[in-house]
Amino acid sequence: MEPLDQGMLDVGDGNQIFWYVVGDPGGKPAVHVHGGPGGPAKYAGKSFGDAEFKLVVFHQRGCGKSTPHASDPAADMSVNTIDHLIADMEKLREHLGIDRWLVYGGSWGTTLALAYAQRHPERVTEMILVAVTTASQRELDWLYKGVSRFFPEAWERYSAHVGHAPDVVRAYADLMEDPARRDQAAAEWCRWEDTVLSLESFGSPAMFSERPDDDLIAFVRICAHYYANLGFLEDGSLLRDAGKLAGIPAALIHGRRDMSCPADTAYALAQAWPDAELTLVDDSGHKGSPAFNEAIQAAIRRFSP
Repeated sequence: MEPLDQGMLDVGDGNQIFWYVVGDPGGKPAVHVHGGPGGPAKYAGKSFGDAEFKLVVFHQRGCGKSTPHASDPAADMSVNTIDHLIADMEKLREHLGIDRWLVYGGSWGTTLALAYAQRHPERVTEMILVAVTTASQRELDWLYKGVSRFFPEAWERYSAHVGHAPDVVRAYADLMEDPARRDQAAAEWCRWEDTVLSLESFGSPAMFSERPDDDLIAFVRICAHYYANLGFLEDGSLLRDAGKLAGIPAALIHGRRDMSCPADTAYALAQAWPDAELTLVDDSGHKGSPAFNEAIQAAIRRFSP
């Protein structure tokens, strides 16, 4: 999909975010919120295919083609929080002259999408949320410790790299601020993330580790920074405040075999949000499957103009 338009937007604090638009220039506005944190998809927007949408894709602060890049040790992480990202989305919407848009998010992108929609419900027409997660303490405790019950030898290596620190995520976040130690820390972090998804039948076995060096460093630095701080959200607030989304139709699509983001979070969100419809895909994990992709396509068709 060749971009209809693209550019860099100055969002303040010395940051510029890269954005582009694909699809139908006269189509229904939508925005793609990528996962990570810090992991923009190489082919974001491909799910929308020939649908009649004008799709906006942007790279969140510090990653992809946005500047300054978090692989630069001098990049200031104090101005990279979820409040900054929400404000960036609003600046981009206004810059492009869009009044309201459908919000599509995947993985971490569902956390940011939910936070954005709860802050600005009047700007959201519908939502498609894939691989739902809300960055709660319970979810992060699972991903970065609880799931180790399935992978004890991999956990031993991952936790040993930070001296079996009681707060492993915080310890990795600290290492990522040390230019002399961050390369190995990033490799160990991604090795763990890949291990958690290693039982899945579809997708790359090195989904996290296969990034180019600078992108890998940025991804882990941003990811550890956010998750050491619960995504810069009050713990449990996205589920607690789901009522703010009343009147916004949504499709929640989640793989039943997702070891990194267990399905109970998506189920709880659907229970708290009457306008959300949950599809659990039995053969899919976090990386998706053909049936998972068809569920996404069905949601896009449902919300097409």
